[in-house]
Amino acid sequence: MNHLTVGQRAPLSNLAIDDTAPITLKFTRQSPIEMDISCFALDAAGKLINDDYMVFYNQPASPCGQIKLTHYESQPSSSSSIQAEFEVNLSKLATNIDSLFFVLSADTPLNQIQSLEIGIWQQSQKAQAEYQAADFAQQQASMLIQLYRKSGVWRVSNVAQGFNGGLAAIVQHFGGDVEEGSSTAEPTATPVKTKPSLEKVMLDKAPKLVNLAKKATISLEKRQLQQLTAKVALVLDASGSMNRQYKKGRVQEVVNRILPLAVSFDDDQELDCWAFARDPQYLGEIGLNNYDGFIDNAHGGWRKWALGPRVNNEAEVMKAVTEFYQKDGLDVPVYVLFISDGGVNDNRGITRVMTEAAKLPIFWQFVGLGGRGYGILKKLDDMTGRVIDNCDFFELDDLDDISEEALYENMLEEFPSWLKEAREIGLIAK
Repeated sequence: MNHLTVGQRAPLSNLAIDDTAPITLKFTRQSPIEMDISCFALDAAGKLINDDYMVFYNQPASPCGQIKLTHYESQPSSSSSIQAEFEVNLSKLATNIDSLFFVLSADTPLNQIQSLEIGIWQQSQKAQAEYQAADFAQQQASMLIQLYRKSGVWRVSNVAQGFNGGLAAIVQHFGGDVEEGSSTAEPTATPVKTKPSLEKVMLDKAPKLVNLAKKATISLEKRQLQQLTAKVALVLDASGSMNRQYKKGRVQEVVNRILPLAVSFDDDQELDCWAFARDPQYLGEIGLNNYDGFIDNAHGGWRKWALGPRVNNEAEVMKAVTEFYQKDGLDVPVYVLFISDGGVNDNRGITRVMTEAAKLPIFWQFVGLGGRGYGILKKLDDMTGRVIDNCDFFELDDLDDISEEALYENMLEEFPSWLKEAREIGLIAK
């Protein structure tokens, strides 16, 4: 069973949940106060479809019948018991329903609740989120779990965000009607928790990377990037001259060292990975479940990657990465770590791609590893004709020549200034 930490997001398929079959959400609580649990069906703008799509004890089913409150007990409980069960059939929801928000509310501060667990079931329990009194502070409402569509895929997010003003304020926030005379405070969302510490996540899920997480955290905190949400991509040179780096395990070590940044930045705690020679190949997502041995295992291992002749073609993979994120929506910034051992050609093609990419919220960190002849990669940082300086470059003779602390310092040196400028010119939402 999967434990959903506060702030965690994941595709339902990663939790072994089939979004074409019904799903049950069970809310188990131990509480001395009366509390209510409601489900809001929202459109792409985050607004309630209409008042009939607020499903709660007084309106136990949506008009379409695909969101149902099948069990409910509102009274206080001195022992753990199931308060509510919702059954949802995501695949049969109308296309204008973009997300479902499950909300907890009460007439008194929620920090009087002793415990609350949310289980997501499909034949068996697939995931669980847990909360204690300290998680709720003084708010009278909390937006707990969200099921939402992204790029046609249903995902889950453990939002756990407190809300001032109670249920009526949330109804107003979602665009619903509140009866006159209802008491509402200013509808201001207040995060109950920040992201869980990187070190704790690694300790729970990838203990071999705990030391790397500690060192990455120092650099992230120094630059105030701990709460940043961003996509992370890794691009690996797999031309013939890189064979020694692959055989010695240096490329796998690059995967290990960038993963803590991906876990910190990315909602899904994963990074996207490409390799390239003459042709680019998308290798898939790297996360805490598959990072170990990824280079030797993904798509049959690095020797079998479908890259054509093992010659350099940086421009083509840069174009592939750019198009991939354009199709994904570019709703958050993207950090790309690009590894090369040199032998760069097609300077004109690279310049053209990078100039166009500068118009997008994508930052490119180029790293020269154990080679020479980096050509235009060393000069991109000073290249004119771009709306913003969207890249940086540094080189290493050997990955063992630099400490992990120094590596993170180099990897994050120019990223914060790019973020600041990108916000100022409107590439990234402020």
